[in-house]
Amino acid sequence: MRFIHISDVFLGYVPDEGKDWSKDRAKEIEETFLRVLADCNEKQVQLLLIAGNLFAAPPTTEQLDWLDEKLCTLEHTRTLLIGGSADYIAPGSPMESYEFRSKTVVFPREKTTNAYLKGVNTCVTGYSYGQPEHRENILDTIGPGRESAYNILLANGGDPDHMPFHKDIIARKGYDYVAMGGSRKPVHMLKNRMAFSGSPEPLSVKDQGKHGYVLGDMTEQGVKITWCPIARRQYIRFTFELRPDISGDDLTTLAEEKMMKMGYENIYSIVMRGFASESLKPDFTRLRKRFNIYEIDDQTLSAREQEVLRSENEANLIGGFIRDISENYSVDEKIREKANRYGLEALIRAGE
Repeated sequence: MRFIHISDVFLGYVPDEGKDWSKDRAKEIEETFLRVLADCNEKQVQLLLIAGNLFAAPPTTEQLDWLDEKLCTLEHTRTLLIGGSADYIAPGSPMESYEFRSKTVVFPREKTTNAYLKGVNTCVTGYSYGQPEHRENILDTIGPGRESAYNILLANGGDPDHMPFHKDIIARKGYDYVAMGGSRKPVHMLKNRMAFSGSPEPLSVKDQGKHGYVLGDMTEQGVKITWCPIARRQYIRFTFELRPDISGDDLTTLAEEKMMKMGYENIYSIVMRGFASESLKPDFTRLRKRFNIYEIDDQTLSAREQEVLRSENEANLIGGFIRDISENYSVDEKIREKANRYGLEALIRAGE
């Protein structure tokens, strides 16, 4: 039996509101979801597991009509989905009463339910949110639903406000696979047996790295899962360690070269660290027109700021460090400069 596991799609969400690319990102979330459905057909997947937060909020009837229409295009696949903390199934909501024409199973709210799929001898156990938060330890109490079948747990949570659970307890339950949602970052928690799929598309600047879905093959020999990247873009954060001799033009040239290699479609945060000259005034205007730059984070210290730090911290560790490096460290000038920069930054970040 082959399955695809997704979660935290957040259909209807508009990332990075106010940025030039924001409206495109909202559309891309939808397009990437449709690419997942296309992969279900291409890879002849039997089950599509949606571990909550398919929508960014409880869906309307119109949204469910759209979803049902798209799920009807699946040729070999049954869809099983739970309501998560974002798209919870409130009493009387459209999701509670909607009748899907597609081969779709929606797990009812606030109730442990088993769905046995005879054709693939698989029992999926799920629990849908009926409210935005669940502080109860529910998942640790749920067990597999059927002997002599493949057993899958479909769940959403993992933090104190959203169905906290203990990985070790669930691991001992005997599920063949645990499909988790509630984390926008993909996390393989237990080899081939338990994973957060993460969001197919990153949703904010905090969602660094690649995003996609989990593809699983389940046989009598066990389960093997593969993580498949599918996102249109990535949020990428990179850092320049500056020296006083680097000019603003040097910096923008280096940033341009780096972003050209990584791709025009991605969304960048540029961090400047180290010691910069007083005259460093990099102009990113031209680059902002060519690339998606989310932020410029200036963490540099000028020579003047270093002197201020020294005078204000004469009696503590920072002041003593600056004195020792500047006056007593008899090594090569470049090595002293590096030691000064890295040591001072470490002390400041540590709050000393």
